Amino acid sequence: MCGIVGTIRFRAPVDRDQLTAQRETLVHRGPDSAGLWLSADGRVGLAHRRLAIIDLTPGGHQPMVDPETGAAITFNGEIYNYRALREELAALGHHATTQSDTEVILLAYRAWGRECLARLHGMFAMGLYDPRQGQVLLARDRAGEKPLFVRQTPEQVSFASEVKALLADPDCPRRLSLQGFNAFLAYGYATGADTLWADVEQLPPGTWMTVACDAATVSRGRYWTPPHHARATATGDGETLDSLATQLDSVLERAVRRQLVADVPVGILLSGGVDSSLVTAIAARVSEHPVRTFTVRFPDAPAADEGPFAQLVASHFGTRHTTLDAEPATAVLLRELAVQFDTPIADSSMLPTYLVSRAIRREATVALGGDGGDELFGGYLRYPALLEQEAWRQRLPLWLRRPLARSGRALWPAAARGHGWLDALGGSLDDGLAAAGRLLRPEVRADLSPLLRTAGAERLTAPERLRGLLTRDRDGVVARATALDFSTYLVDDVLVKVDRASMLASLEVRAPLLDAEVIDFAFSAVPDTAKATRLDRKRLLRQLGRRLLPPALDLTRKQGFSIPVSAWLRGPWRALLDEVKGPLLETLIDRRVYRHLVARLEAGHDVGESLFALVMLGLWADAYRVSDVGP
Repeated sequence: MCGIVGTIRFRAPVDRDQLTAQRETLVHRGPDSAGLWLSADGRVGLAHRRLAIIDLTPGGHQPMVDPETGAAITFNGEIYNYRALREELAALGHHATTQSDTEVILLAYRAWGRECLARLHGMFAMGLYDPRQGQVLLARDRAGEKPLFVRQTPEQVSFASEVKALLADPDCPRRLSLQGFNAFLAYGYATGADTLWADVEQLPPGTWMTVACDAATVSRGRYWTPPHHARATATGDGETLDSLATQLDSVLERAVRRQLVADVPVGILLSGGVDSSLVTAIAARVSEHPVRTFTVRFPDAPAADEGPFAQLVASHFGTRHTTLDAEPATAVLLRELAVQFDTPIADSSMLPTYLVSRAIRREATVALGGDGGDELFGGYLRYPALLEQEAWRQRLPLWLRRPLARSGRALWPAAARGHGWLDALGGSLDDGLAAAGRLLRPEVRADLSPLLRTAGAERLTAPERLRGLLTRDRDGVVARATALDFSTYLVDDVLVKVDRASMLASLEVRAPLLDAEVIDFAFSAVPDTAKATRLDRKRLLRQLGRRLLPPALDLTRKQGFSIPVSAWLRGPWRALLDEVKGPLLETLIDRRVYRHLVARLEAGHDVGESLFALVMLGLWADAYRVSDVGP
């Protein structure tokens, strides 16, 4: 796990000192060592901060150069099938001289060129310079576990693990993207290639970009797309939940085996939920040594205490279990996270995620978690709700549903929960998918932000419309909903939160449920009815849980990494509400509407999520001196 940064200059040489300064903004991602490499003509520069996980010797140092081809790479992540690839490459005559997975990428590129990306199973972001073709290849893993941000100008292309490294270039503008801002108010994050920065994009998961150094041109493409479901419902051909659970057990066991490989201490982040408990059960089965598990308690948030559930699982499998007390989630810490999350999200669970990471880092360098289970196997409460909505749409004609929905919206407070269900009732499945997980509806966003009421805002693509387009090629409510969450909420909220929070603590977090083989199995082999129905969810994972987990464990519990954000905004974080100010925020936010939201909070209404989003926006804009609005 590391931090990477690079620059491709089209006419002038790379400024070595500036590239070094950009690299050092990422020291938290790689505290163990640093490296920098320049091409012979000086127009390509690659830099690296290392958190040593595999091959702790200098043989794993980066940037790394292939002595045969001259290709150079800066790479962030882990390739879990690197041992199998190393054997395959050796049979082809390409022999590794180190135990590093980075060298395996260079050898794979030597053998297969850009086609090697489809063979890499892991979490990664990379920049690879090929002097033979005079181009730089950028790529990101299938699920988007590792980030990669890109800035293009007529003079250069720069890339980095975090936006703060790009901002260390004094020529990088600090302008807010209006498109990204609209998406942020809608869902709490920007998605796809969009960020909240007008001049910075993110490379989407499963994609590549090549930069031709002499032609100063950029090409893009996909090397992987989530497979389509083989079928929307069970077919009666013998593939019952039980037989699917047997297949999943084997697939997940291989994933856990691969992800336990490390040359540093490895632990498991055990919450006592189904996902992390299954990872623990399988790790205990395959590990040659006692498994280490960690749970974190939050003394100032007893409702979030998962300790008893985790202890039950740990005792059942005889793990070396540690319960750690997290530090208080102070306003000072929130400001620190606003700097770390330099492309902001509105997910308050970033705080417990960071506190967990910081606590575990005292004991281990790598932690396995349960991320991905909800999106791949139908775990969210919204999946049964979407199926229920679809049933109502089938029962009631549109001429009756629309006036019912309009009447309900007129009676329901605009920022209150429940509007999404009414939107879905009065519209189509696209409307239901757009409303699921939404923070603020379009009219509320327009009321809150003067810029979204201007004529210029008409050119923006509505975030709701973008979500509807993403999965129209799939059949079935659950198929579309899980694919949508996999490509948006997982990538741009959950994995951003985990990456930035854990890397601030210099902890590598791995997700066996996002192993390439598990992803392919979930998308191509598991029918929708094995994921969620109108009355149940996460059916396949729970079926496996009934086999492997303690009988006393509640497999239906859905707690999540939540904090009492409304209560904390009324209490210890109250002063932060006064910090949503400044020239940019005065332009972006209607103070009358904002004060109304604060008054509703103080009156006891649950509007904490919306206000938390605005607080994070204000802290981010202030910390990074965002002073203008771009396209």
